[in-house]
Amino acid sequence: MIENVNAEQIEQKATRKTLRFEVVLVLALSLGQSAVYSILSLADKLTRGPLREQTTSLNNQLSNREFFDFSYQLLDIIFALVPALLALYLMKRSTGRGIHEIGIDLRRPGKDALLGAGLFLAMGLGTLGVYAAGRALGITTALSAANLGDYWWSVPMLLLSAVRHAVLEEVLMLGFLFTYAKKLNLGLWTTIISSAVIRGSYHLYQGLGPMIGNLLMGVVFGWVYHKYGRVMPLVIAHFLLDAIGFVGYALIGPAIGIGS
Repeated sequence: MIENVNAEQIEQKATRKTLRFEVVLVLALSLGQSAVYSILSLADKLTRGPLREQTTSLNNQLSNREFFDFSYQLLDIIFALVPALLALYLMKRSTGRGIHEIGIDLRRPGKDALLGAGLFLAMGLGTLGVYAAGRALGITTALSAANLGDYWWSVPMLLLSAVRHAVLEEVLMLGFLFTYAKKLNLGLWTTIISSAVIRGSYHLYQGLGPMIGNLLMGVVFGWVYHKYGRVMPLVIAHFLLDAIGFVGYALIGPAIGIGS
């Protein structure tokens, strides 16, 4: 009997160790890695001068030749999604939860779209407010959100980039992390705050304002995911935020001085 109890304890300890390792592995290959580089990038910017005088460029050209730029951009998006696939595979293997259990499916398109759109409107206004306040306080760099060439595929590529960010971040920060946190017996608010801090950290390269804004968004998204148990509405909201930001900037940003 004692031997059976010890065997169970050893197995539980090994399982918890495996779960923690899988979380670290996935984050080290994806958003955790981005957080480390983002912190270093902020330190670099702070030692160069005031943040208000600097610009952060997103969605940059990867080659000055159209075919290779298109190819690099597309491959960058495809390979960036691999950690999300790895997370889903490990989650199913180690916890038994698949994509349907975390709400990545089309079973509730209307309700998911409605909730996602509502979150987009609320978070969009908040994002603009945080950005404006950050610029006024000098803790946020100017953002240049779309810097691809003037090609026919630039807008579709920006939309694919928005899909990439939405899927990767919400699958990892919500579906994956929340599932593993529950298996590791972490409390709800410990999980929500931890996820939000990571989310904020990998936006530090844009300055302190975006970090604060994304941390707050992470708290809201975490609570909504806990309440409804579905990642899809958050993916929709995140996609809309990035799509409007990227494509809107590409079409009208430079003309009206956005980012200055």
